[in-house]
Amino acid sequence: MRQIDSKVRFLRKRLEALKIVNYSPQQEGKVFFGAWVEIENDAGDIKTLRIVGPDEIFGRNDYISIDSPMARALLKQTVDSEISVPTPTGPKTWTINHITY
Repeated sequence: MRQIDSKVRFLRKRLEALKIVNYSPQQEGKVFFGAWVEIENDAGDIKTLRIVGPDEIFGRNDYISIDSPMARALLKQTVDSEISVPTPTGPKTWTINHITY
């Protein structure tokens, strides 16, 4: 019961801090919060990811937190941009193929 009360308090505090982000036509063609981004590496591996808040990624393999290194590298980039993402095994390079909202 104590865990449930703790979780409810946490969620109530989070609700007060939530901010709804609406799409803006000025975002067209660039990666921002809420974007679906298709990326490809040199080996031809393709991933489609959506940039969301940290509370939204639970149970989803195609969502990444805005705070992640991948999302930070993608922000404000355009189609055909190459990004370098730091990983524990060294930087990885990805190319942006497609952006949608």
